[in-house]
Amino acid sequence: MAELLPWQYALIGLVFVWSGFVRSGLGFGGAVLALPFLLLVLNKPLVFLPIISIHLLIFSSWIAFKGWRERKSQDVAGSNIDWHYLGQSMKVMIIPKLVGVFGLLTLPAEILSSIIFVIVIVYAIGYVLNRPFRSKRPWMDNLFLALGGYVSGTSLIGAPLIVAVYASHVAKHQLRDTLFVLWFILVAIKMVSFMIAGVDLQLIHQLWLLPCAFIGHLIGERFHRYIISNETPLFFRVLGSVLIAVSVVGILRQFALFIQA
Repeated sequence: MAELLPWQYALIGLVFVWSGFVRSGLGFGGAVLALPFLLLVLNKPLVFLPIISIHLLIFSSWIAFKGWRERKSQDVAGSNIDWHYLGQSMKVMIIPKLVGVFGLLTLPAEILSSIIFVIVIVYAIGYVLNRPFRSKRPWMDNLFLALGGYVSGTSLIGAPLIVAVYASHVAKHQLRDTLFVLWFILVAIKMVSFMIAGVDLQLIHQLWLLPCAFIGHLIGERFHRYIISNETPLFFRVLGSVLIAVSVVGILRQFALFIQA
């Protein structure tokens, strides 16, 4: 990023503030909602993906530990993480994840992404209308989880599809922290692939981008406490609205890439 101008650095810093806010506020979307804007500044995904991955590893660990410590200090029964569903879903996602990471199966990225975003929009509209889609067929949820796992292996855009399924099975107060543990596992696998491939992890840029993400994280924490303390319909409407926004941005980006081609 040495060739960038000062105003471009400023824009990248603001996008990482936004990324931290979204990630902390909802528990997902930090990569999908940030990447389109980052690529407008510098169209090199492999510059930003390692930075986002490291941020996710740091903040997911911190938030999960913080939630555990708060519940322990308050002597609250139960866990802030749904370990049962996390383990159950990982059994479905792990093989597609590894397949995606190592590139053992090649599917057209444009088609795959478009299918995911359409599915997510269907889920999200139900949340916005307070009529969340509840699959009565476990195989359907497993199909979506497997697809989300595969895409998270090839890139970092599988989160919306995974979240849409998780929101139907994990309690509201456990959803964010459970997702953070899941992201930690999935991103750790991705980071191993970066290191094996010799990708530059951009560690020098963590010195100024990590504080930017931290500012957004603090703002997102306040937002999360607000929506979690309100009635459930509000939480799911916010969740659904963000999922739709993510999907629309993704579809528009795929369309723009198609036009350029």
